[in-house]
Amino acid sequence: MDLRPPSHPRHHRSPTVGHAQLAGPFALIALVTTVDVLAPPDVHLGPFLAAAPAVTASFAGPRMTGFVGLVAVLAQVVVATTRTSLTDLNHTFQIIALVMISVFATFFAHLREVHEKEVTQLRSVAETAQEVVLRPLPDRIGPLGVASVYLAAAAEAQIGGDLYAAARTATGTRLIIGDVRGKGLEAVGDAALVLGAFRASAHQEAGLPGLVDYLEAAVSADLDGAGDEGESFVTAAVLEIPDAEPVVHLVSCGHPPPLLVLRAGGAELLEVDRPAPPLGLAGLVASSVTAQTFAFAEGDVLLLYTDGVLEARDGAGAFYPLARRVSAWPGLRPQALLDRVCQDLLTHAAGNTLDDDAAMVAIERSAAP
Repeated sequence: MDLRPPSHPRHHRSPTVGHAQLAGPFALIALVTTVDVLAPPDVHLGPFLAAAPAVTASFAGPRMTGFVGLVAVLAQVVVATTRTSLTDLNHTFQIIALVMISVFATFFAHLREVHEKEVTQLRSVAETAQEVVLRPLPDRIGPLGVASVYLAAAAEAQIGGDLYAAARTATGTRLIIGDVRGKGLEAVGDAALVLGAFRASAHQEAGLPGLVDYLEAAVSADLDGAGDEGESFVTAAVLEIPDAEPVVHLVSCGHPPPLLVLRAGGAELLEVDRPAPPLGLAGLVASSVTAQTFAFAEGDVLLLYTDGVLEARDGAGAFYPLARRVSAWPGLRPQALLDRVCQDLLTHAAGNTLDDDAAMVAIERSAAP
């Protein structure tokens, strides 16, 4: 099943302004006004009133910012009439300066509000496009139990191009997990290209090397047409799990190695001896595609993931130790394993948010049909 944590909803709304936030600017106005009225004649605290609309502009909209600025100006008028008069040159210039600052603060609050609306709209469009492209995986594929998760980063509209898919063949199951270089709708489009090529060819190509060559040709042709060869690429791991054999065949195209969580305890990284270059870069690097075989016994769980998992940092800047954490959780089924990893990952990340999107797929081999 596909999981999106509550901390990253699909629709992002601008945060509402609370009474506690507004209490600060109004308290500042009251404090400055009171002290200024009681201060000696040669002490003028009026310039401090400019901080009220300036601070309000950082979290409130233009209307509230303008209202706070108006209250600050009225407070300065009260100070002027109480201490001297409105015609006093010093107070007159303070009032004029405060009006100008309030106008500028209101204008910047308007620009910030417009920017937030644009970011929210872009994020919504990007997430909708990604949800159409990234179809949830079924809970069961042949003899395999499967769970998948996509964790959206908190970085404005910069949604990533993480991808995964699965396809059944006559003898087993083929899977792909990958990560497009870049962010935003362009990355989602590149992910759609890779997923489309995988779904079209996974049933037809006789072996994994031929499937990877097909994916490379599809990505390279698109990049050649866009004129950005060498600038864009896709890291990917392409796997085949036969129904009748306790093994997994793997081609790694510059992607983080899958993690095999052993039923008896512990975890192993499936690092291939001869990795292929990322999709889209084969023309720049002389290499051949070869598949490597690893043991995948009944009850073991294979964890696929993108680099957003490994690159999550805590407050001290330390990366998330996925292999070490997963080694301590033997015997978990795919969905339970992903739930545990997600909870632990967000707890590890500074601010409980990720800087980059992350995708994970867990596969368990059960008894062969």
